[in-house]
Amino acid sequence: MAKPDPSTVEEYLATQPAPMREALDRVRAAIHTALPEATETLSYKMPTVEVNGKAVMYFAGWKKHLSVYPVPAGDAAFEQAIAPYRVGKGSLNFPLKNPVPYELIADIATRLAAQRAHR
Repeated sequence: MAKPDPSTVEEYLATQPAPMREALDRVRAAIHTALPEATETLSYKMPTVEVNGKAVMYFAGWKKHLSVYPVPAGDAAFEQAIAPYRVGKGSLNFPLKNPVPYELIADIATRLAAQRAHR
């Protein structure tokens, strides 16, 4: 019998192995430091950060990496900073075998919120 899908971010995090859960907790904290007005929900079966009721950012744990979605636009320095993590047009993967750049993830959240606010 298959396990039911989590219905809250807390339930989602509880399903993760300890190292991933710890990394995702730090991602979550970095996002909320950058966006203190943000709320959370689950969408597409992953934690979703919302600002003013609009989805801004998603994050998820996988077997060997965590991911954030989507990828915001940025200047050349920002593009260079995210280049090692880019795996496609819309996602960034951060391998757990390397230090996770939580400050960069906070910057991504800030950029996504600003871009979303101008839509």
